[in-house]
Amino acid sequence: MTAKKKEKKVFVLDTSVILYEHNSILNFAEHDVGIPITVLEELDTFKKGNDTRNYEAREFTRLIDKLSKDHNLQDWIPLNGSSKKGSFKVLMSSESKVNANDVFGEEKPDHRILNAAMQLQETEKGKKVILVTKDINLRLKAKSLNLTAEDYTTGKVQNVNTLYTGKSTHQRVNSDLINQIYETNGVAQKEILPKKRIKDNEFLILKNGKKSVLAYKNPIEERIERVDKRSVYGIKPRNAEQAFAISAILNPDIKLVTISGVAGTGKTLIALAAAMEQKRDFKQIYLARPIVPLSNKDIGYLPGDFKSKVNPYMEPLWDNLKFIQNQWSETDKEYTKITEMVNQEKLVITPLAYIRGRSFSNIIFIVDEAQNLTPHEVKTIITRAGENCKIILTGDVNQIDTPYLDSQSNGLSYLIDRVDSHPLYAHITLEKGERSELANLANDLL
Repeated sequence: MTAKKKEKKVFVLDTSVILYEHNSILNFAEHDVGIPITVLEELDTFKKGNDTRNYEAREFTRLIDKLSKDHNLQDWIPLNGSSKKGSFKVLMSSESKVNANDVFGEEKPDHRILNAAMQLQETEKGKKVILVTKDINLRLKAKSLNLTAEDYTTGKVQNVNTLYTGKSTHQRVNSDLINQIYETNGVAQKEILPKKRIKDNEFLILKNGKKSVLAYKNPIEERIERVDKRSVYGIKPRNAEQAFAISAILNPDIKLVTISGVAGTGKTLIALAAAMEQKRDFKQIYLARPIVPLSNKDIGYLPGDFKSKVNPYMEPLWDNLKFIQNQWSETDKEYTKITEMVNQEKLVITPLAYIRGRSFSNIIFIVDEAQNLTPHEVKTIITRAGENCKIILTGDVNQIDTPYLDSQSNGLSYLIDRVDSHPLYAHITLEKGERSELANLANDLL
């Protein structure tokens, strides 16, 4: 009995997919890929600028130019010169039997892309045509026109509900071993949890009745060591998870830390305070966040100079710094030291876009709201790390503010999913809100 022949498909890519990952055209196995001419027109408007989407647009056009050498773009061109890959071509503007502009009562680029996909569906009878877009509304429009539409899933976390939390709780642990961890600061993993798979730098809550200890797996010594609840720059951990986050940031062997959690769990505050605790070990502390303007417009439309434009987006970071500073009175040296750090640029709060392209050595680099970054942006940030650099990313994987990203496809989820067992990396999910009882009420009930 012969195996069933695999169905040949043609994937039509929307602009949003290419701006998400310029190499996306190479990720469709043996299937063909169609690029509507409208997509090339839209990419042309993104080619100038320093944002990641500008980089992706430029890289895609360079890739297409390279692949189409000695070819006509209206012909099917082999992808990457490999027999295991399909072919691609540019789909010229044309109307199908059903005109999306007429159906939706408006002439717009999205409708021209739909027309190109439907026209291809009419001409490529032996193939299944699928529109691939990260725009949910465009997918819905496609389906209403009887056109198959899918999200771009390469690099997408399968189930965010099972994402690594960074900690585990173990009951009925030998009480003598708990005492030994307190007394000697460490017990070999094979002695205390021989049948459990403990990841490198995973945090543990070990219990036996009323006895308990906070610990983590030291991947260098292959043992379970105690985690102390320690204060950092006037900030005391209010729960085990905050103590774990502080421990990870203060550990010199851990170079990459992610902290996730809902609003009010103390992600940014803990990260900043723990970083400031190590100010003598690093040249600078950078605290940055991506700017996600209202309605996703560029900040250039806002009035005022650069500082006036970005200050509203940076204000939450300044609030955290002020909270730390206000642990002391204005006459205390710790209070004035923080002011000096800012004035001397030992501590810098800045939009993320304005540090792209730089290399970082002897720096603690905190990226706030990292869930609003793409996987490529996160990779770009981490690859900038030089000698004696620690990178901390904080965010809520379920609170996405940018279009075309969701809880499964954002850079923070991607990073947690891919790097969860590396000895240079530690993660912790903060679960308990510590902002106020009112904030907890909103998170729990609203």
